[in-house]
Amino acid sequence: MDAIDLQRIIKEGENSLVQFKLKLTKQSADDISAEFVALSNAEGGTLIIGVEDKTGQIIGLSFGELEEYNNLLFNWSTNNVKPAISIFTETLTVNDRQVLVAKIPKGFDKPYCDKNMVYWMKSAANKRRVSPEELKRLFQASGKLYAERTPLYQSSFSDLDFKLLKGFYEKKYNEPMPETQAEVEFLLTNIQLLEGSNLTLAGALLFGKNNHNIIPECCITAIWFVGNNLAGTQYRGSENIYGNIKDQYERGFAFISKAINYIQNGRSFNSLGEPEIPLLVFEELLVNAIIHRDYFINDSIKIFIFDNRIEIRSPGKLPNSITESQIKKGIRRTRNVILTSFAFDILPFRGIGSGIVRSLHAYPDIEFENDAEGEQFTVTIKRPENK
Repeated sequence: MDAIDLQRIIKEGENSLVQFKLKLTKQSADDISAEFVALSNAEGGTLIIGVEDKTGQIIGLSFGELEEYNNLLFNWSTNNVKPAISIFTETLTVNDRQVLVAKIPKGFDKPYCDKNMVYWMKSAANKRRVSPEELKRLFQASGKLYAERTPLYQSSFSDLDFKLLKGFYEKKYNEPMPETQAEVEFLLTNIQLLEGSNLTLAGALLFGKNNHNIIPECCITAIWFVGNNLAGTQYRGSENIYGNIKDQYERGFAFISKAINYIQNGRSFNSLGEPEIPLLVFEELLVNAIIHRDYFINDSIKIFIFDNRIEIRSPGKLPNSITESQIKKGIRRTRNVILTSFAFDILPFRGIGSGIVRSLHAYPDIEFENDAEGEQFTVTIKRPENK
């Protein structure tokens, strides 16, 4: 192996990270372990030892150093990272000098921490401690934590819309609703809508009646702008839409329906006319935003209506490395299992992934943008030119 191999490794690392270390010592344990954690929590990376960090000059390692460093790296990756990770090492000879290359793969058992229970994340070439919100999302992505199961300690059983819950229960299960509060509490605890005396987030989202006080951040912000500029100061209407998911869907849908154009297409003057964009599109995409958004992010869903487009912005990137191309094919992974389970009986929801496919069939001029860094997923529906 020669310099070409080293350049190959560096080039392969363009999609992750390549870092250089000149030497390792036993005192390097905490620093290197933290690097392992940060890389595993991100997209992986490569550590090349025997190269000057600042200049990139190849100094090389002796046979004894290669053997010692291999042992140290495997020891630290096994004992100082929780859960343990598997790294891959190889020795390259470059200009008659040997360097040790350690490849740290993207972790599949996130989140990782060091032996001191500190969680690290990469920030460009550096590492930093993971914030509490980021840690929640790492656990969520791994399927170890769900925002919707979080108990809301400012809530109680009295915050339930009992009429809505009763109608749902009797329709879904075709049997009378239990009569006593104790029986209802037992039922709701079983289906993870209640924990102790508190509603879970899913419980409030599905059947809450005081959500504007309990979870004010879980709402829809709707703005109907004049023109096409997000920074514009003129608008035709705006509304902050609070409530359970049924309330949010119905009022969000009504806001959009009021803002779009209706075309007569040969119909009588007094008829409503056909919508410029099939209403099915907004039905599907709005439900999709409410059900699949990231509820660990304290922000609202945004409905922005412009003269040339309509945007629906959901907090959170697509989960589990899924891509825009995949969701167009009907592939979907949900982060909100409870909401998805009950949505069939509350919203016009037909199943994971199918909504986007139906929307595209009904109206192909739709764009999807997954902003992983900004933690936002945006659907843009292009409006036809006004004739």
